[in-house]
Amino acid sequence: MSKIMDLNGVSDETSNRRIYVGNIDHRISEATLLKMFSPYGKIESEDFLLHTRGPKRGEPRGFAFVQYSTKEEARLAKEKMHGRLACGRPLVIRLASEKSAAETAENSSKVAGVVSRSTHSGSSSGQMSRSAKIAAIKNKLKLLEEDGNRAKKQKQVEHISS
Repeated sequence: MSKIMDLNGVSDETSNRRIYVGNIDHRISEATLLKMFSPYGKIESEDFLLHTRGPKRGEPRGFAFVQYSTKEEARLAKEKMHGRLACGRPLVIRLASEKSAAETAENSSKVAGVVSRSTHSGSSSGQMSRSAKIAAIKNKLKLLEEDGNRAKKQKQVEHISS
C-alpha cells in the first residue's frame, strides 16, 4: 500500500502526527519550544525554521513543525497549546493536515508573485491549480530575468558614462 504524499512530501499518516506551531516570538529558542511541547507526548522530530537569506539570516521565522509519535499526542498538544500565550503572543497550533486551503493558495501566490484571480482553479477551495502555479512561477522567473537584464544595462550605461 503506497502512502499518499502532499505537495511538501509529507504523507497523510505523518501529517496527522505533525503539528504546525505559528506566531512564535523570536525570543523563543528551539530548546524552549521542545520543552513547551514535550509534556504532550513523545516528540519524534521538529523543524524550527530559520531565515536562510537576507538581513534576518539565521533568525527564527516565527513558525515550526513538531511531530509526535501518535496522532492522539498531536491532537492533545493542539488542544492544550492553541491560543496559549508565549512571550505575550498567542500561539497558533493546528495539525499539519489541517492547513487551510486559502493559506496554501496565499503562500503559493507569495512565492510565485502576484497572481490574478482568473488563474485560480474553479474549485471552491480557493487552491490554485497545478498549471496555474506553474504559469505563475514562469511569470515570476520572467520578471526576475527582465529585472536582471535591466540592471546589467544600467551598469553598462554607468560604466560607459564614467
